[in-house]
Amino acid sequence: MQEKRLHRLCSQPCNLMFLWYYSKSSTYCLSGPPPTITHQSPKDYIIDPRENIIIHCEAKGKPHPSFSWTRNGTHFDIDQDPNVHMRPHSGTLVVDISREKAEHFEGIYQCTARNKHGTAVSNNIVVRQSRSPLWSKDKIKPIVVQEGVSLILPCRPPAGLPPPIIFWMDNNFQRLPQSSRVSQALNGDLYFSNVLREDSRNDYICYARFPHTQTIQQKQPITVKVLNYDPVEERKPTFLIPSGPSSSKMVLRGHVLELECIAEGLPTPEISWTKVSSDFPAQRTSTLHYQKTLRIVNVSESDEGDYHCTARNQFGSAHHTIRVTVKAAPYWISGAPRNLVLAPGENGVLTCRASGTPKPSITWAMNGIPIENSPKDLSRKVEDDTIIFTDVQTGSSAVYQCNISNDYGYLLANAFVNVLSEPPRVLTPANKVYQVIKNHQALIDCASFGSPIPKIKWFKDSRSSILVGEPYILHDNGTLEIHIAQAQNSGKYICVAQNVLGIYENHVYLEVKEPTRILKQPEYKVIQRGRTVMFECKVKHDPSLFPTMTWLKDDGELPDDERFTVGSDSLTITDVTENDAGVYTCIRNTSLDVDTASAELTVVERPDPPSDLELTDKKQRSVQLTWTPGDEHNSPIQKFLIQYEDLLHHRGHWHNLTEVPGTKTTAHLKLSPYVHYSFRVLALNTVGFSHPSLPSKIYRTDPAAPDENPTGVQGFGTEHDNLVISWKPLSGLQSNGPRLHYRVMWRQKAVDGEWTTVTVANNSKFVVSGTPTFVPYELKVQAVNDHGVGPEPAIFHGYSGEDLPVAAPENVQAVVLNSTLAEVHWDPVPQKLIRGYLKGYKVYYWKERSLHKHNPHHVEKQILSFSGNHSHGMLPGLHPFSLYSFNVRVYNGKGEGPPSPTQQFEMPEGVPGAPTSLTVTNPNLDSLTLEWSPPHDRNGHITGYTLKYQPVNNSNELGPVEELALPANETSVTLLNLKYSTRYRFYLNAKTVRGAGPAISQEAVTIMDEAIPVAELLDCPLTSRPILMVVFSLLCSVQPESPFGNVSSSVGEDGALISWEYWGPEKNIYVEYIVENSEEEWQKEFVNGSRNVMLKGLKGGLSYRVRLVAKGHHDQPLHHSEELLVTVPAVASRQVDIATQGWFIGLMCAIALLILILLIICFIQRNKGGKYPVKEKEDAHTDPEFQPMKEDDCTFGEYSDNEDHKPLKGSRTPSNGTVKRDDSDDSLVDYGEGGDGQFNEDGSFIGQYSGKSASRDIAEGHESSEAPSPINAMNSLNSFV
Repeated sequence: MQEKRLHRLCSQPCNLMFLWYYSKSSTYCLSGPPPTITHQSPKDYIIDPRENIIIHCEAKGKPHPSFSWTRNGTHFDIDQDPNVHMRPHSGTLVVDISREKAEHFEGIYQCTARNKHGTAVSNNIVVRQSRSPLWSKDKIKPIVVQEGVSLILPCRPPAGLPPPIIFWMDNNFQRLPQSSRVSQALNGDLYFSNVLREDSRNDYICYARFPHTQTIQQKQPITVKVLNYDPVEERKPTFLIPSGPSSSKMVLRGHVLELECIAEGLPTPEISWTKVSSDFPAQRTSTLHYQKTLRIVNVSESDEGDYHCTARNQFGSAHHTIRVTVKAAPYWISGAPRNLVLAPGENGVLTCRASGTPKPSITWAMNGIPIENSPKDLSRKVEDDTIIFTDVQTGSSAVYQCNISNDYGYLLANAFVNVLSEPPRVLTPANKVYQVIKNHQALIDCASFGSPIPKIKWFKDSRSSILVGEPYILHDNGTLEIHIAQAQNSGKYICVAQNVLGIYENHVYLEVKEPTRILKQPEYKVIQRGRTVMFECKVKHDPSLFPTMTWLKDDGELPDDERFTVGSDSLTITDVTENDAGVYTCIRNTSLDVDTASAELTVVERPDPPSDLELTDKKQRSVQLTWTPGDEHNSPIQKFLIQYEDLLHHRGHWHNLTEVPGTKTTAHLKLSPYVHYSFRVLALNTVGFSHPSLPSKIYRTDPAAPDENPTGVQGFGTEHDNLVISWKPLSGLQSNGPRLHYRVMWRQKAVDGEWTTVTVANNSKFVVSGTPTFVPYELKVQAVNDHGVGPEPAIFHGYSGEDLPVAAPENVQAVVLNSTLAEVHWDPVPQKLIRGYLKGYKVYYWKERSLHKHNPHHVEKQILSFSGNHSHGMLPGLHPFSLYSFNVRVYNGKGEGPPSPTQQFEMPEGVPGAPTSLTVTNPNLDSLTLEWSPPHDRNGHITGYTLKYQPVNNSNELGPVEELALPANETSVTLLNLKYSTRYRFYLNAKTVRGAGPAISQEAVTIMDEAIPVAELLDCPLTSRPILMVVFSLLCSVQPESPFGNVSSSVGEDGALISWEYWGPEKNIYVEYIVENSEEEWQKEFVNGSRNVMLKGLKGGLSYRVRLVAKGHHDQPLHHSEELLVTVPAVASRQVDIATQGWFIGLMCAIALLILILLIICFIQRNKGGKYPVKEKEDAHTDPEFQPMKEDDCTFGEYSDNEDHKPLKGSRTPSNGTVKRDDSDDSLVDYGEGGDGQFNEDGSFIGQYSGKSASRDIAEGHESSEAPSPINAMNSLNSFV
């Protein structure tokens, strides 16, 4: 218990001066440092005589120091003075002045703090009380001066402590105005460079404010009377202060230098300053009092020199030189001496280095006693400003005082020397865990104590190697720094502190965490009042840290309002008001780091309506309208809309009059006669229009004759014998007066007759009857009211009514240009026979029949219109080798005229269309048959066919082209000597005398020749005759739901290459693609019969869903492939799940089907008991390696072909269903994925199933009658498939 108590006692904060010492029996605190002064009153301490005096002296040390004072150089016995007491645990004196005046305690005080290790002393504290003496009450005589002379009004306040602040005011306590002519000097006097009549007054009062006591003393008012009996002549400047051509000034380093030059003269002179041989320090120099005072702060030795001031007016100048010298009280060069903690036998130095002007003297003391009077110490040597300690020993601890002084001040510093001998101790808690953020600085502490100072070494995880060099930095205090911490820096760290007395080891841990980052930052929002706004703030953080979210508004807390909802990663504000506008900051912080993001919310609303509408500058045809804009609500007003109401003609309806920019608040409005106006104004910003302003006062204009006539005057006929005259009537605003009506005038244009006039009211048209058909007329409409007629109306033109044309075009003929294009010519119909506006000509044409005997007769009329006055036209898209009929008609606005006589023309032959179909039959080992149908559109006499074909390898590379010319009467051909197991592409087109037409294409694969000796695989007696197999892909011919397979992609610089296999019948194939998770429509890329397509223009960094689509007739469903996900720009993987590969599915189907066939054959053999014939050759040469199927489990034995000695084991089934004779180690691609060559371009299969091979002997008829042959069974299966 005693040890625990001592432990608690010693475990108070010791910093570097406190040490633990451990022994086997007890734990106790060792000695601490000597005293150190921590706080003291200023050297020059001016006190307020109305308050108690407090003289500060605070110090620290172990044990806690005791305090004593001296006053005026002698011991101050505090206990003997009842008015003075010392604060507990402190050296601070408190003097009670309630019974004794403060001036009784003025003097020089010095505090001493001591413990058993040494003594520290404070500065000499000069205590003086503040004084603010009164001015004498002597009455000052009035000053009478002549206008234009100079004048000095003295202030001369009584001396105070500290000196007072001077200012001049009048009886009303208003500061007297100062200028370049009148200004206050540094000594407080008021200087007039020249006096004016207006300077006469009786209340020039000088005030002195004593800042320490906050009192103000007032001098008696001075009266100044300025006379102008004898005007003073103008003169050049002379200096009032300083006097003579030169003067000097001394200033202390670090103080403020103020130089003053005040001159008199008439007119008032201007003052300027220069420095000889150098410039003023710009950052420290300023001028005051209208250039009369030069001020330099923080003076240094460089500010010494000669300063010139110049006073100048138009009559001359005056100069004065001020020589400035800079002195310096002592100041530290490298700082005050530092405390020393030394181990026995170590060396050390105390340095007290300072400077000053003049050079200061240095004295040393130990524990407050001059060092020459202190006990001798052989380990100590004093050399001017330095004390050198050599081989110090226990008991040499002390406090040393360094006093540096000259004529302008002194410096006093305490520094202790503490000699300790202690083993190392690490003060950093053991197993402490440091957590830092990745890429930030990590500082791992190893605070240690020992004497001599321990050396620190760091290890990580184990003590195998010292941590030195990058990325580690070891600081002098033992701290290990990792400048940029990474995840691999996490772990256990070992700090080892060692000196000659021992070694100490401490373990700590570092955890490097992922930083907290706001991924989705709040964005700037502009929201309308009353709406809802949401700021997002989504964060990514280390899983072991738990971030909190705080929202601020304008760097303050959110309003306490239920409209503000803080979610897990958002802030929502409902029913937004204008007060919600501001900057919102999201703060996501953890225990280690913080991330912030801000966004501004601007609340907008429609502007308030304008107000205070006023009409000025009123005239009959104009008025000026002014208004006051309403509140913009954070959205600048873009424009003002001015509306009017016509209370006379259209009450209750407002019309737009004009618009003005949003920066204007006045508009000059043009008015019409005979209107009772009322105006209002609307303001527009980005949100919308404001509510209208209140209406203005009514403004009435007088009536007048119309200013304009109706517009839009037209003349046209609705019948063949009338003329309708129409116009756009004037509005009430345009009427200009009461009883508006119209004068309507017309006359026939070709006849110089008189104008016929009628008056029309309340209408906008007039019908003239009995007119000739389609005759031109001149028209006029004039406005009239009770106050006169409108201006002379303009003449408009129109025509009376139209009638149908009465003639057909003549000289109609056709010219055939090519097999599908003809040109028709005709003579235009005369205008008078058209009887209306010519609209154009129409050509009616139709196909009578084809000139080919196989095409049926049909009539389908077509019409081509040629607008305007044409005389010819082209007839495109005609059928070659056909007979056409046609006629031509003219038409006007009323309708068509009679047709021209019908004529005919024949179209020549053209190139034929593609053959209707192309199929492949009877594919064999080296031959196959092509069958086709003639073109549907022969377009002439077929003269023959051209067949081209070429091999295609598995990479879709094309081989050499073979070409055959076929007669016109052929519809099939057998191609011999083809390569076996080869895919071919065929192109067939028809020809006429005009040339070859487009080709139809198809693909097919020749069958491979290899047999599977099924008989040898069975457990029943069979002859060894091979069975011919069909293409295994047809054995597994149940097609999947999608006709697409092996859809793959690869991404390159040019785009994404999509490849696939296709076995469907549809020809219309295209690729669709869309951005993943997008709601846009699928984009299409047609492929034109190829098996791959390059998708270009895809955006980098996005993923696309890609699929293939096969489209048949409109009543058939679409076929889609499985979707493929393509990522750009990353290279898409070409690996596909093997279970979805076509070759793998085909191989599994083939194996399953072979097993099924073998089971069927076995079942038939056991039921029938018959024998299967095989080749005699195989009967004669029985395979010695043959191992029959076991009867018990139907397992297979090994089989060896006598012809090529290649075993069946490990062989693979080819794509055409036969076993290859000469090559059994083709790749799986040949059998699975290589089968795509047996499909037409439109997806139809062209291969044929064959149960026999031309190279094999056919079984004997009587042998096959014994039992069903497996070959026949397989042929039956082929026909079923």
